[in-house]
Amino acid sequence: MTLTHEPSGSTAVTSPPVVRRRRPLTPTRVLAGVVRVLVAVLIIGAALFPLAWMAIAGFKSKQEVVRTPFQFFPEVWRLENYRTILDDPAFVRTLAITGLGAVLFTLLSLTVNSFAAYAFARLDFHFKRALWVVVISTMFIPGMTILLTSFIVVTKLHMLDTLAVLILPGAAAAVHVFFIRQFYLNIPRSLEEAAMIDGCGKFEIFVKLFVPLSKPPFVVVGITSFLVFWNAYVWPVMTITSPDLYQVQQYLATFRSERSSELAMLMAGSTLAAAPVIVLFLIFQRQIIANIKMAGLK
Repeated sequence: MTLTHEPSGSTAVTSPPVVRRRRPLTPTRVLAGVVRVLVAVLIIGAALFPLAWMAIAGFKSKQEVVRTPFQFFPEVWRLENYRTILDDPAFVRTLAITGLGAVLFTLLSLTVNSFAAYAFARLDFHFKRALWVVVISTMFIPGMTILLTSFIVVTKLHMLDTLAVLILPGAAAAVHVFFIRQFYLNIPRSLEEAAMIDGCGKFEIFVKLFVPLSKPPFVVVGITSFLVFWNAYVWPVMTITSPDLYQVQQYLATFRSERSSELAMLMAGSTLAAAPVIVLFLIFQRQIIANIKMAGLK
């Protein structure tokens, strides 16, 4: 500790800088690090093995896919399966319809859930707490338990065999409202007050202030909504019977039942169907993890 004299004549006490010493490497620490790396490699390998096998199986012949003993790589790499499935107009149409529906579902989900989150986070209205309890309670209701009642509702609304039956029922989700609301609660009210002084109303504040600041939760909610729609199977099977509106998972299930001997082509189609989801996750994985961590800290 040293004493220094300031211009005013007072004496200030300054402490020496803290020097952090690295812990020396010991055999125990090295072994623990090696074990952690091996465990991580095993977990990653177990997670990626099915995807790798599916993609590689698309390059095999019909006999090689079901050959025993198991053979991971094909003897001859073939592109016929991928070419054939891409030449199928029904498969291409299915990808296009599913992609369009996923984009519309994502946009609607962001709109509805962000409006609801803003209302519960910033607006005051009657029975607000009671309604919030009702909304949160729906998070604990399994989706399978309301499939029958949901089917009856969309049937009476004459929505079967339309793209709307895939988009509208699941657009509002309590978990997304809760996630976005938690983010909105941490936006300083001083920003709102400044906007109100400038003459902005509640709607303008939401559009001009909250929406531009909502990129972190919007990324998580948007990607989650896209994945939910893209991977849906049970609901499309219940509500869609027209082949022109078949979804990806519905098409693959039909392909498997009607052409069960062509497993290599099925693996090729499954790989192409999974590719957009994998690419989307790889692009936004850092933002997803960072935003989830931020939401957890808040």
